[in-house]
Amino acid sequence: MKLIVGLGNPGRRYEKTRHNIGFMAIDFYAAKNNLEFKNKFNGLYSEQTINNEKVIFLKPQTYMNLSGTCVREFVNFYNIDISDIFIIYDDYNFEVGTFRIRRDGSAGGHNGMNNIIENLKNDNIKRLRIGISQNTIPLEDYVLQKLPKEDQEKINNLLPTIGDIINDFCYITIDELMQKYNRNSHEE
Repeated sequence: MKLIVGLGNPGRRYEKTRHNIGFMAIDFYAAKNNLEFKNKFNGLYSEQTINNEKVIFLKPQTYMNLSGTCVREFVNFYNIDISDIFIIYDDYNFEVGTFRIRRDGSAGGHNGMNNIIENLKNDNIKRLRIGISQNTIPLEDYVLQKLPKEDQEKINNLLPTIGDIINDFCYITIDELMQKYNRNSHEE
């Protein structure tokens, strides 16, 4: 069983903000695959079978900084192995319209990812970091701003590729996934 988590903040106030790119990715995939969400453990989730394996798509509703509590509940309830978790979230270290797949590592200053690492007591968590660019305003204000039209278009253009990455995560290894997509995903 696999768990694919998109990070964001619940509620209309946070729709289309930089911090909700993980939600946008899951919503795009769900719309394309006619998935419906249900509530459980303070999260919205949907299930689909991919490659003869159950896959849970999750959008924690705990607000970004407490995402790990919801993720931990799903991991424990469904007995999901750490190697079968994939987290999708925003990263200010990459330009808008770019991304990076990682096998593991620190949270890189992202509070939602940090809370997941703390709750699972493990940083060997696969992830997809989607660029939101850096700015001179305080980060906590910047990530909660609505995406400008140009940036939203770049994200919208990226979502089909993110959908392909989600599908491929269920078929190939993380090394193959990184080799296939990281090559042209960002500036080195």
